[in-house]
Amino acid sequence: MTTEEFTHLRERGLTQEAAFRGNLVKVRVDTVALPNGETAQREIVEHPGAVAVVPMTDDGKVVLVRQFRYPINRITLELPAGKLELGEQPEATCMRELAEETGLKAEHLSKLTEFVVAPGYTTERITLYKATGLTPTTAALDEDEFVETVEVPFDEALAMVRDGRIFDAKTMIGLMWLDRHS
Repeated sequence: MTTEEFTHLRERGLTQEAAFRGNLVKVRVDTVALPNGETAQREIVEHPGAVAVVPMTDDGKVVLVRQFRYPINRITLELPAGKLELGEQPEATCMRELAEETGLKAEHLSKLTEFVVAPGYTTERITLYKATGLTPTTAALDEDEFVETVEVPFDEALAMVRDGRIFDAKTMIGLMWLDRHS
């Protein structure tokens, strides 16, 4: 589906006003012309994009990270992931984040899919990869990052999605995508 196919639904940007500029995101408020000729405001969170990786061991386990997520005040179990640095290719981000968060490097990296996180308010797009041929390397967490690495049999990880123990969207998508397409 392209925007050109449905021009009667298209909104047209008129103005942009910066509202916030942080280390991770920028927020802007756009005024748009609606298809009916009226105007409305759209609050947009600009994000540089990210990657997530499904690291699979030779014996069929997925490597996840356990960490505390302050915005939701909960411990989560997630795929290793991280944001793209300026000028960095997604594959390089993937390998960097895999090493930083798990202490592993991958011999093989294959792109699975891309998806948008919440198209109603953010530009964030995540590129999802599968990593195999895992071998140890030096872990180098960011100084404000505290995680534990957990190896879970793939079938058990899928059960954790089904019963709600894994509730992080990128992790759910990654595990279910791999289950359906491998």
